[in-house]
Order: sequence, then C-alpha cells, then structure tokens
Amino acid sequence: MRPTTSLGIVGVVGALALDQASKMAVVANASTLSSGLPVLPGFNLVYHRNDGVTFGLLNGAPWWGLVLLATVICLWLIVLMLRTTERGEAVAYGMIIGGALGNVIDRIRLGSVTDFLDFYVRDLHWPAFNLADTAIFCGVALLLTWPGLKRIRTEQ
Repeated sequence: MRPTTSLGIVGVVGALALDQASKMAVVANASTLSSGLPVLPGFNLVYHRNDGVTFGLLNGAPWWGLVLLATVICLWLIVLMLRTTERGEAVAYGMIIGGALGNVIDRIRLGSVTDFLDFYVRDLHWPAFNLADTAIFCGVALLLTWPGLKRIRTEQ
C-alpha cells in the first residue's frame, strides 16, 4: 500500500470516528440541546435533524436517494484517493469520504442527519452543521489550495 493511500485512510477513519462520536454525544443529550446550549458568544450547541443537504437544500428528498448519491460520489473519490501520489490530496479525499460516510450512516440509521454546531451574530444564525460537514469543507479547501501549498513548499 502506498503511503498516500495510508494517509487517505487515516483521513477517512479520523473524520468518520470524530463525526460519529460527536453525533452520539449530541443524540444522547438531545433533550438538553433541543433549545440550544450557549458555549461561547456567537456559538451554541443545538440538536437539529436535517433531511436535506447543505443549508437544507433538497429537503424532503428521499433519504435513500441522498445515500445513493453520496455513495456514488464516495466511490469516485476512493478511486481518486487510490490514484493520487500527493499526500495532501490523499488526506483531503479521505476527509471528504469520511465526512460523507458519517452523514450516510446518519441517513441510514435515522433517516436524516444530526446537526449541532450553531454559529450566529445577534439574531442571524448560520445553518446548523456537524463535524462531517466540517471534514468535507476542510477536505475541499485542502484540495483547492494544495497546488499552491505545494508550490510554496518547493520554492522555499
């Protein structure tokens, strides 16, 4: 197994484990978090179910359709992860796959995704999200910036 593949697998397992552990804690404390638990100014923990995707898009879509879509995308990303020779890309693919699988597990088990991170400014709340979403976002950001980061590293 290539070192890049190993790094990608670490990304998958890490993102998936953190996501599932955090969601288990949130579901176990759903009654406490249902009205929101202030953590810091501008940040609450909440218990929210989302049957759509990012920002509630595709609300009402059948859960199995979203599972099927995410599974196809994950299979494509696994191929890319196995083919890459770039460490950063492998980790990024792994984070995206792990995050997507975390949300797939929620949809299969519960029919929707558990969201709990609530950031706000005054009365304006960003849509609640979870660590799977964070892993996906960070993985995409890493994929988009990796060529530049690699170039900076080689120029030094």
